[in-house]
Amino acid sequence: QVQLVESGGGLVQAGDSLRLSCTHSGHTPDTYAMGWFRQAPGKEREFVAAISWSGTSTYYADSVKGRSIISREHTKNTMYLQMNALSPEDTAVYYCAARIVRRETTYYFATDDYPYWGQGTQVIVSS
Repeated sequence: QVQLVESGGGLVQAGDSLRLSCTHSGHTPDTYAMGWFRQAPGKEREFVAAISWSGTSTYYADSVKGRSIISREHTKNTMYLQMNALSPEDTAVYYCAARIVRRETTYYFATDDYPYWGQGTQVIVSS
C-alpha cells in the first residue's frame, strides 16, 4: 500500500526554476525506490530522474541531467525534483512513482518497474 501525491507545478517562463514535490505514505517497514516521469501532449511517458531509498543513488535522463536535482526527506515523507533553466521542451505532466525494494541503494528508471503512481502535476514553460 503506497499513496503518492504530486504538487508544485505551474506556469513559468523559459529560464525559470521549479521544485516539484511528491508526498508518499505507507507502512513503516517498507522502503521505496522512487522516480519522476513526464508526459507531454502527443508523446509517451518518459523517464526523468530516479532515487534510491537511501537517497545516495540517483540517475537522470540526458534531457535534465546537469540542471535538475532529485532528493528526498524521510522526516517529511517527501521526494523532490528541483528543475532549473526550464525550457518549453520541459512542458508536460510530471508524475512520481514508487517501488518497494529490499535494498536501500536500489533504483529503477523504466516505467514498468514502478507499480505505484501519483496523479501528476502540470508544468507549462512559456517562451
